[in-house]
Formats: sequence, C-alpha cells, structure tokens
Amino acid sequence: MASLVSSYRPTANGTDAPYQPNVSNSNTPKQSGNFPTLKLNDGNEIPVFAFGVGSALTNGEHILNATSAAIRNGFYHLDGAEVDGNEKALGDAIKRSGLPRSQFFVTTKLWTVATTVKASLDASLERLGLDYVDLYLVHWPQVAKTPDQLQQIWAEMEAVKQSGKARSIGVSNFVQEHLETILRTAKVKPAINHVEFHPYLQHGNLLDFHRQQGIATGAYGTLAPLRKGAPGPVDSIFTSLARKYQVTESEIAIRWAMDQGIAVATTSTSEERIQGYSRRIPSFKLSPDEIQEISQLGRQKHFRGYFTDIYRDEDRR
Repeated sequence: MASLVSSYRPTANGTDAPYQPNVSNSNTPKQSGNFPTLKLNDGNEIPVFAFGVGSALTNGEHILNATSAAIRNGFYHLDGAEVDGNEKALGDAIKRSGLPRSQFFVTTKLWTVATTVKASLDASLERLGLDYVDLYLVHWPQVAKTPDQLQQIWAEMEAVKQSGKARSIGVSNFVQEHLETILRTAKVKPAINHVEFHPYLQHGNLLDFHRQQGIATGAYGTLAPLRKGAPGPVDSIFTSLARKYQVTESEIAIRWAMDQGIAVATTSTSEERIQGYSRRIPSFKLSPDEIQEISQLGRQKHFRGYFTDIYRDEDRR
C-alpha cells in the first residue's frame, strides 16, 4: 500500500483501533490505488472508495468517459447497477483500460427477478463482459412482495456466491426489519448494506445493528448536504474544516463517512474533481470531535434524496 495512506485507517470511533470489519493494508490489495480496503465478513476485501456510476450518468459515452477517467486516477472499485443501465459502459471502460480483471473490484446490483437471481446475474455479467463480479447486491428490499419471497431471493443470492459468479453478496437500501427477515433463514450473512448515508440521514441505530451482525456499511449520496440537501446546519463546519485541511467541502463530507469505517461510493463527470479526490482524501483524517460535531449538527435536519416515494418524510430509518 502506498505510503500516502500508511496512516489512513477508517475507524468507527475516530481512534487508531481498526473498525470491524477491519481495514486491511495487506501487500496484495484488490485495489492498488490510493485507498485501502475493509475486510468483509466472508474474508474478502472491499476498497473503501468507489467510483459509483449511479443514476447521475445516463449517457453511455458519458459513463464510459467518466469511468475511464476514474480508472486513470486510481479508482479500481467500480460500482454499477442493472436498473441504471450502466453495466455495458462500465465493462467497456474496464476493457479500454487495458488493465487485468484482477485489478478491479466490480459491484453491480439486482433490481428485479423476472425468473431467477442466477438469470439476472448472468445477464449483468454478459453486459459487463465479465465472468464474475466482486460484489452483487439486492438493490432494494421491494424486489420482494413478501418476507418469504425476500428470504427465497436471498437463498438464490447465496447460490450465486457458491457458484463463484459473485465473490461477495450483500444488500442495498435495507432497514433493520428487512435485514432481520433474511437473517432468520440465511446461511450466509450479507457482507454489506449499501445505503444513502450523510449527516442528514444517519439511520438511527442501523449502523449499530450492522456492527453487531458483522455487516459492513456502504454509503452513497454522501454529498447530499452540499447539493440537494443544502442549505443546512452542517454548512459552516464543512466550510471551516475544508479551510483547516486545505481540501474541498465535498472531501470533508466523504471523510466524515470514511472515518466511521464506511465504504463510500461517489461520482463525478469532472476529471479534475476525480484527481482531487484521489490526491487529497487519503492525505488527512478528521478528529473524533470533528466527526461527532458534524453528526450532532446533522441530526438537526432530516433529508432523504432517494426512495422518497417509499419512506415517509419523518422516517429516519
């Protein structure tokens, strides 16, 4: 691991003790860029910073160019999704890079089950042009209409992990009750739950439940307080900390999540911004007091940027 990140160790409490799942600085990380990895509950490792293709990039050529720029700047954890229609362009960017498949950590997500989970994953792999993904997620719990169906889908997820076509399996946008449903029958626990996470949506006790169950937390929408959720009570502290560390406010928002042991996915069409993330985010760390102050200020406001048609305005889960 590069010396730039030798002291960069995300933790749950801001101390130097590693958060569980542990941060790994092994000599053979999945990602050899500027970012370390978290060890998942199945023994696999996930780079803590991902380039998320997401729903913000909708044009195939834009996806290809932005993802290629991310790869050039050391982002080898690439996060796509079936529903966003970005898998083909993501796979094309990997091919364009000329780098070996083993260099990348590729995530994609299951949105619907027309027949079986296996068939859905096979279709995603064909679009990606890959033999396997490193992480396959159930994109949302509403893929199932009943708890029994959700448990069946998870059993099929376990089968694709067993097949080797998905190295790790997890979920996205699950609240505790959804996790409890699948845990009642699961043979393999989800490795991660990927949720919208930022100071204005901290999900109550969900992260504590993740830790109790050995489930990692992944975050998207981390920049919401600076974008769709602005203005708000964290504005001033983001500005002052950006000045203190000589970084951008976006980089403060990302470190706030990372320094709680959370793997973050973000996106950008600006190569200059991507370069800044790669260079500056590994170069500093927020103090425990700074993390706590941002968290406390964030709880003064509630904002959800996604799935607002499913969750009530006051629902902070």
